Amino acid sequence: MYAHSPAAGLALAALMWALVGCASAPVLAPAAPPEAAPQVQACPAELPAGTRCLRGQDSANSHYLIAMPEKWSGVLVVHAHGGPSLGPPQASRADEDVKRWSITVREGHAWAGSVFRQGGFAVTTAAEDTERVRNIFLQHVAKPRKTLLHGQSWGAMVATRAAEMFPKSWDGMLLTSGVVAGPATYDFRLDLRAIYQHLCANHPRADEAQYSLAVGLPADSKLTNAELARRADECLGTAKTAAQRTPEQARKLKTIVDVLKIPENSVVSHLNWGTFTLRDVVIKNGGVSPFHNQGVRYLGSADDAALNAAVQRFAPNAQAATRFAADVDHAGRFAMPVLASHGIDDATVFVEGQHTLRQRMVAAGTEPRLVQTFVNSSEHSYWGDALYPPLFNALLDWVEKGQKPTPAGIADRCRALRPAQPGECRFLPDYVVKPLASRVLPR
Repeated sequence: MYAHSPAAGLALAALMWALVGCASAPVLAPAAPPEAAPQVQACPAELPAGTRCLRGQDSANSHYLIAMPEKWSGVLVVHAHGGPSLGPPQASRADEDVKRWSITVREGHAWAGSVFRQGGFAVTTAAEDTERVRNIFLQHVAKPRKTLLHGQSWGAMVATRAAEMFPKSWDGMLLTSGVVAGPATYDFRLDLRAIYQHLCANHPRADEAQYSLAVGLPADSKLTNAELARRADECLGTAKTAAQRTPEQARKLKTIVDVLKIPENSVVSHLNWGTFTLRDVVIKNGGVSPFHNQGVRYLGSADDAALNAAVQRFAPNAQAATRFAADVDHAGRFAMPVLASHGIDDATVFVEGQHTLRQRMVAAGTEPRLVQTFVNSSEHSYWGDALYPPLFNALLDWVEKGQKPTPAGIADRCRALRPAQPGECRFLPDYVVKPLASRVLPR
C-alpha cells in the first residue's frame, strides 16, 4: 500500500490540467491534401431507397462510408462511432454504424463515418480520421450548407477532440450518451478490479502470474472474454438468477453493486472493460498505466473499514496520466454550438459525466454554447427513432437561425413530430444532473 500525499495529489492534478489545456488547443492544420475518390457500392438494406453509398480507404488507411440520400437536405452529419473496438479495424464497422443511425439519412441528411485507422483507445488519431472523411466528402461528393459533428458514446471523446483540433470544420456538435468527462470516466473500472479481486481472488488466480491490476491484463495474457465471464459467475453468480446464487455469491455481488453504484447486469461488462480495454490503454501508453486508486475511500459495503484496509492500492504515474489525457481529453474550448443528450439511467457511461462537461465549458468561457437535455432511459446505444430528429432539428435551428434551444422546447418538438406516439418522447426537461464524484469516487 502506498502513502497518500494531498500536496502531491494537488500538484499532479495541476500538472495534468495544464498539459491537457495545451493538448486541447486548436491545431492550425494545413489545407487538406487531395484524397482518392470513393467508389460507389451497394448500401445496407436498412437505408432508404435511392440512397447512394460511397466507400473507400483514406490516405491514412482508414475505411469509411458515405451515404447520400436521394433528396438531400444540404446537411452533412459526420459520425464518430462508439467503442473503442479492440483489434484491427474492420470495414464492416461503418455498415453497423449507418444501420443503427439510419434515421440520419431518413431525415434527409448525408452521413459520413470513418472506421478509424487504429483499433482500440486512440482518440487523437480517430479525430484526425473524422476530419479526413469530412474533407473527402467536400472533395468528391458535395459542399454542404452546414456540417454537424455527431459523437456517440466513446465517439464523443473523439468528437470533442476533433472539435478542438479542427474548430473551423464544424457548424455544430451533437453528443449522445457521450464520454465527456475525460479520463475520470474510467477510474471506477480500476475500482471494480480492485474490489473484485479482494472478494474473488480469481482474476488472476493464486496459481497464475501476478500483475498490477492497474494494467488491466498483461499484454501476453491468453485470457478470453468467455473465461472471464466464467470466473465472474464462479464468484458472483452473475450468470444465475438471484434465487440460484449462494448466500456468499449474493453478498459479494451486493458489495460491488452498493459500493460502485452499478446495476447487477452491468458488472461483467465493466469487468470486461476493466480488463481488456485497460490493457489496450496501457499498451498504447508505453506499458504504463494512467490509472490509480491511491487515497480512494470505498463506501457502501457492510464493513467499509475492512474493505478499505484489504483492497489493493495502485500509485499514480504522472507521466502516464499526462500522456493519456493529452490523447483523449478536452478542455471545453468549443467554437460551435454543442447539444448534448444522455439517458439518466445509462449504466455504461454514467450521466453524471455531463456535469463535468458543463464545468469544463464554464471554465473555458464557452458555456453559453452548451445545451444539455436528458432522456428517461437506461439504454446506452440507441433510444429509438423518435428522439433524434428533434435533436438534429434543434441544433440546426441554433446553427442557422441563432435560435438557442431549451430542454423543454426539444421535448415539445419531439411530441409535435410524433403526435400519435407522444409517449416515445421521453425527454426530461427538469432533470438536474449530479457531479461525477457522486458516482465515480474522486482521486
